[in-house]
Amino acid sequence: MTTKDYQERSAQIPHEPGVYRFFDENGTVIYVGKAKNLKKRLSSYFGEKKHQQFKTKALVRNAVNFEYTIVETEHDALLLENTLIKKFQPRYNVMLKDGKTYVYIVVKKERFPRVFFTRRVFKDGSHYFGPYTSKYRANIILDVIKKLFKLRTCNLKLSEKNIEAGKFKVCLEYHIKNCMGPCVGYESEEDYNEKIRQVKNILKGQISPVRDWLKQKIAQCAEALDFEEAQYYKERLDTLTEYQSKSTVVNTTIKDSDVFSLKVVDDMAYVSYLKIINGALVNSDNLELKMNLNDNEDDLLSFSINYLREKFNSISAEVILDHKIDLIDEVQVTVPQRGDKKHLLDLAEKNLKYYILQKKKESINRIGKQTPAERIMKTLKEDLQMDVMPFHIECFDNSNIQGSDPVASCVVFKNAKPSKKDYRKFNIKTVVGPDDFASMKEVVSRRYKRLKEENQPLPQLIIIDGGKGQLSAAYEIIKDLGLEKKITLVGIAKRLEEIYFPEDPIPLYINKKSESLKLIQQLRNEAHRFAITFHRDQRSKNALGTELTNIPGIGDKISKDLLRHYGSVKRIKEATQDDITAHFSQRIAEKLKTYFNDKKEG
Repeated sequence: MTTKDYQERSAQIPHEPGVYRFFDENGTVIYVGKAKNLKKRLSSYFGEKKHQQFKTKALVRNAVNFEYTIVETEHDALLLENTLIKKFQPRYNVMLKDGKTYVYIVVKKERFPRVFFTRRVFKDGSHYFGPYTSKYRANIILDVIKKLFKLRTCNLKLSEKNIEAGKFKVCLEYHIKNCMGPCVGYESEEDYNEKIRQVKNILKGQISPVRDWLKQKIAQCAEALDFEEAQYYKERLDTLTEYQSKSTVVNTTIKDSDVFSLKVVDDMAYVSYLKIINGALVNSDNLELKMNLNDNEDDLLSFSINYLREKFNSISAEVILDHKIDLIDEVQVTVPQRGDKKHLLDLAEKNLKYYILQKKKESINRIGKQTPAERIMKTLKEDLQMDVMPFHIECFDNSNIQGSDPVASCVVFKNAKPSKKDYRKFNIKTVVGPDDFASMKEVVSRRYKRLKEENQPLPQLIIIDGGKGQLSAAYEIIKDLGLEKKITLVGIAKRLEEIYFPEDPIPLYINKKSESLKLIQQLRNEAHRFAITFHRDQRSKNALGTELTNIPGIGDKISKDLLRHYGSVKRIKEATQDDITAHFSQRIAEKLKTYFNDKKEG
């Protein structure tokens, strides 16, 4: 990505905290970073200042695109950054890949599990909770756990053999204050594992059962008049409550949820998605949808929810929206009015706002770089769902009056402009009577047989001025020539400007203000004008043929010149031979006088 590419997008980047992602040419995430100010941080990669580190130079050189997600605080950015690094394992994020940067609390997989904090994560079956951006916070929760539940702290290997041999009596003497001696049978394994389940509840954010247990202990102590012990548990309850983060990214009061926000702009719908697991934002995405005529917002939102949940393998039982809709999946739809879930919904809407602004900016830049012809051809390509850009378009039209003097025209547009040197006109040779279908077959066959035989370039699009009948006739020839997969063929019906495709009874209606429809109409009108003009010339020629062009040696050009000079056939008859010779030639004068004299005598 060049500095110029970045500057074209930079205007819409907000001065807010967030996480950004760089992508390579294959769409792979190669770097994830956090920023207190997204605008300033991203600008630092593409400013005039030379990067000293080789890694940064290589990153900028290999990045072809970037995306960002806005969050509420820098603390939120830290957590989301770490989550995305673990997910994508970007090649340039060396420091965070092994999980050493942030603190985790681990419940070790062993008999009578220990609970402690670590900076290293091993795939050993243990349960790791985190990451925690503050070791102080991790220590608080770990201290709460230790005070609430007396757990084993020694790192000696426990086995039935060692336990039965009584090798842990010395350990018991030193650590009786921290645990209840499960290794020597002073506490049952079932009771110990129940405490571990409560520890996991705390670490998952499911603190309601733990809070109930604490309240029960407080009540029991108060009833026993042990107010000091009751105060002890009261302080533990306060500490546990205080620990709960109010962050919109990590909030232990929020269970697994999917957050969606939708906004419609013109004929496009945009959807923002946040995936929340155990109160943490673990993924975000944006979706663009092209709206059809009958689409409504709820249908689009329902589709997006199902699509994105499947894409990110979400099994969350809750979906957070700004209004109620019916979903096929058995999920609970929540419409928050205040609180932490409302903050998440606001965050999704904020991300969507900046995403739409960025897309508009990209569209303006893209349109600004296109010529009007390129823009029109691209629109036509999208409207007709073509695989290639229609640089070369040909349009056919027939013209006759009750079958007399049948002709056809073919006009050619290249780069959305008339190419008059490539126009062609056809006299219908094989059709008798007013048969537009057969006439269309003849001219299409003559045109593309010749182009094919001469290895001439074929058009990407052919337009037939007429309804389904003439279109079917043309398509029959195109198939016979084996060109149906190389050329797109459509017909335009005059009354409602409907676009028909071969073998499809349902027409396409293009927006009346669309530039692509205007181009099709221009082609149709030009083909009609060219056919009508040619038909009138043929009729005039045939009318003249009853007199002047029937004279041996008098052709079309001389006939027209004679009529232009004398005004009518009658005046030509009355003119003297010397007068005709003076203006034309003696040969022509002799032929005319001989013809008219013979006709007079006859």
